[in-house]
Amino acid sequence: MARPPRPLYAGARVRELRTRLRMSQVAMAERLGISVSYLSQIETDGRPLTAAVALALNASFPADWSGIDEDEDARLLAGLAEAAAEPLLPEATPEPEVLARAVEQQPALARRFVAMHAAWRRAEDQLQRLDDAYDTGAPSGGRLPWDEVRDWFHDAGNYIDLIDTAAEAIGDALEPGSEALAERLRERHRISVRSPGAEFAPLRAFDPAHRILTLDPAQALESRSFQLAHQLARIELAEEIGLVLARATMPSVEATRLLSIGLANYAAGAILMPYETFRSEARRLRHDIDRLRRRFGVSFEQACHRLSTLQRPDARGLPFFFCRVDMAGNITKRHSATRLQFARFGGACPLWIMHEAVAIPDRILTQLAEMPEGTRYVAIAKGLVKESGSYARSPRRYAVALGCEIGEANDFVYADHLDVTRADAATPIGISCRICPREGCEQRAFPPSGRALRIDPERREVVPYRFD
Repeated sequence: MARPPRPLYAGARVRELRTRLRMSQVAMAERLGISVSYLSQIETDGRPLTAAVALALNASFPADWSGIDEDEDARLLAGLAEAAAEPLLPEATPEPEVLARAVEQQPALARRFVAMHAAWRRAEDQLQRLDDAYDTGAPSGGRLPWDEVRDWFHDAGNYIDLIDTAAEAIGDALEPGSEALAERLRERHRISVRSPGAEFAPLRAFDPAHRILTLDPAQALESRSFQLAHQLARIELAEEIGLVLARATMPSVEATRLLSIGLANYAAGAILMPYETFRSEARRLRHDIDRLRRRFGVSFEQACHRLSTLQRPDARGLPFFFCRVDMAGNITKRHSATRLQFARFGGACPLWIMHEAVAIPDRILTQLAEMPEGTRYVAIAKGLVKESGSYARSPRRYAVALGCEIGEANDFVYADHLDVTRADAATPIGISCRICPREGCEQRAFPPSGRALRIDPERREVVPYRFD
């Protein structure tokens, strides 16, 4: 006989969540699809959380509500709801009460369904890895050190708690700006900072024998601050970085050194944008990048990248994807805390707004995009130019993109002027042509692998073939 479900009273936690997000009862009730009086009763423990309200909290505030309830049944219910909402499944998502009964009456079957969905997700990820290996012409085990490090950060969720918490303590003790960083290096570590007038100086060069840090005078103030924070991290967080390196077991000396640099860069971002302070400000400003970068004295790219790393288990930020593309369309940085995963090598779908942004620097472009399985994303992209400081040296041009799933649109200021409700308002995009099933795409570069081609010599369209 199935045991009756245990009533869950979580009024204090719901009220604390609403207060922390600076929401009125009216605003939260509207997000949850319940009345204000019902929400008030929940907050005073006059009524328990039903399955429908618990799932609405998890869906509306995944970055803040996830993990609040440690009840095993609640965690299973949340996992089952996510698996059942998979866009590729043809049937409509079951009602919350139906899912709750499944967890209560058939917990083993529910756990198996959740596990099968997770296994399918892993298989999809492996398919993308094989597609990437095909693009590079390298065997699956022949990745370059750069790729090894990039995949290590991806597998770590782009959040390293040991380093992030230590860097947060340093950042909270510093005033924003490069002067405070330079002063700390000088007073605590006897390191002097110089910016010589010589042309083509490296961005950063440290002479440990003479305790001199040389910075390229042509770089922007935000880049200067980042290089100072990098050097500070290499000294003050050497132990934490060493522990992470020892656990990483990289396959080569080159990969280990690259990871060491990457971890120091990660720490630099965490020093300039301390976790909880940055996370709270991002929420308050609805993730307005320009306001965030002014508040913390960082660049547009640095602020976007930091947003994608806010994955602390007990205080997650909004789940974002982030990437950077160069003029040739190559993805040179990538991370996703969403279901979207980028191609690891080569270019991205040409329908992404970031390709247009490369040609239009210093202007934020917005896009509502839809993946083949139906998941929708609100994305922004901005073309950036890093000046070289000399006519003899070309500036670096690239674009960065940031986005979240449509369910988070209310917390993303850039979605305000997009019509996220219209069925035909989204741009159909994909990950890679070789694994994209869209037949009518006129931007397709080559057919999907494993599909039989249909070619009609008497008929020519934009794409000269169809496929089964």
